[in-house]
Amino acid sequence: METFEPDAPLFLVGFMATGKTTVGRILAARLGWKLVDLDEVIVREAGQSVSRIFETEGEAGFRAREARALGEVSRERKVVVATGGGAACREDNLRAMLAAGRVVALAITPEEAVRRARGGAGRPLLSGPDPVAAATALLEARAPFYARAHFSVDTVNRLPQDVARDVLAWVQQGAAA
Repeated sequence: METFEPDAPLFLVGFMATGKTTVGRILAARLGWKLVDLDEVIVREAGQSVSRIFETEGEAGFRAREARALGEVSRERKVVVATGGGAACREDNLRAMLAAGRVVALAITPEEAVRRARGGAGRPLLSGPDPVAAATALLEARAPFYARAHFSVDTVNRLPQDVARDVLAWVQQGAAA
């Protein structure tokens, strides 16, 4: 089993609508750590929404902003980082997270991701005519990156507090090793 510094960052990665921010909030509260939502950092620094960044700068512009923000939060301690769905899918980002701390992937099916994201604004990658097909293609492309996480938890048909409990048990097991 890999060992980690006890105060090393905990990165939550996974597809959109897996509950990274919600689970992250629960984990941060239980650990007594700070929660950083990477998309919120990007929005604050850009002064515009994620959707607007995609419109004005394209995905490449957003990903460049995301990489800069990730580099900054990777140096923090006692922090739970809820990343955007694509953050772990850039090799440099994933390597940085794996080197800086623990990486936990939250898993979901394409159908469940679309169901959870319905009615939620700010999901530009699912805005086409067939969101399930879009989610399926994206998830298939991203799966090899998510599979490299240190730990993975299925979120389908599970409450966020139950997912957080599983992650916390894994974190505490590593601390005891």
